[in-house]
Order: sequence, then C-alpha cells, then structure tokens
Amino acid sequence: MGIVTRGFGGRREVDPDVPPGQYVTDDFPVLSTGPTPNVDEDRWSLEVRTETGETRRWDWSALLALPAEDVTTDIHCVTHWSKLGTTWRGVSVDTLLADVETSADFVMAHSFGGYTTNVPLEDLTDGRAWIAYEFEGEPLDPVHGGPARLLVPHLYFWKSAKWVRELELMTTEDLGFWEVNGYHAYGDPWLEQRYA
Repeated sequence: MGIVTRGFGGRREVDPDVPPGQYVTDDFPVLSTGPTPNVDEDRWSLEVRTETGETRRWDWSALLALPAEDVTTDIHCVTHWSKLGTTWRGVSVDTLLADVETSADFVMAHSFGGYTTNVPLEDLTDGRAWIAYEFEGEPLDPVHGGPARLLVPHLYFWKSAKWVRELELMTTEDLGFWEVNGYHAYGDPWLEQRYA
C-alpha cells in the first residue's frame, strides 16, 4: 500500500515569462490605498521638480502634444498576479526629463490623493518608464489611475503610481507610502523583492 501525502500535486511547471511566486490572470484587479480621486483632465497637471526647486509643468493638452509611444509589456503586482502583453500609450519619462538639469539619483512620485512611491531615477530613464494615459486602446480608466499614471513595468506595479501629479527629483532616497509600511524599497519582481 502506497503512502500519499495530502495536497501533494507534484512540481509546478515554471513559466519563464512570469516572475517567481506570480500567477497569470486575464483580469485587471483594482488595488488602491484609498478612494479613487476625481481628477478630470481640465484639473490634471504633472510637474517635474528638481532638487534645486526648478519646476516644469504640463497640463493635459501639453502632455498630449508631446511625442507618444505605444508600449506592450507584462505587469506584475506584489499581490502575486501578473498580466501579460498589456498595451499602453503614453509619454516617455525621457521626454519629460530631456531639458531638465539634475544631479538627482532618486525620484518620489506623488499622486492626486496623497499616495507616494520612490524609484531610482535610472529606473525611469532609457525607455523604461512612461506617463501612460491609454490602456488597451482606450482612455485609462480612473480606477486604474486615469487620466494618467506612471508606468514602470519592470518593477512591482505599486511603483507605477496611479493619478500621478509630480515627479520630485531627489539626491537622497526617501521612502514612499508602501515602502515606509514594510514593502521593499526597490521592488524587483524577478527577485521577489516584496518586503523589506
């Protein structure tokens, strides 16, 4: 008579497109730290503020006038879901920073509603981050950060701040909302950097 251990299902097949500890979903789960802020396009603006206080500002029409890029990418949430092959349209952060002089190494993204998250500046440049305003060919839904959100797909999705309103360039690293509350300061999904 053989011995069977309850719950033993054998080794799971490893999907090389999915970071460890993640499962693939076709849904787009909604996770936020508070209520969805009511930010219409007439009231929306984005600022880039350097460590010296120099500020660049774009309102909605100015953002749409900038060169836009179409991005197809996978996204990975710290709550273990991954969504593959998502499509976005937005403005590269490289475009926003093109004429900005800074010696900063870090960025704090600020959102309407008070949310913050910290990201190294090098993770927002060289074609790795966007201010996204379309998802799957449609205007970005407010529950997913519309009218515009930061998109940093190579990090866990809490780094892609919804309802983004400011990128604050900093010479030292400060921690954002989730990072102060125990999440990892960097958040690489391939290294499972979920918690500090």
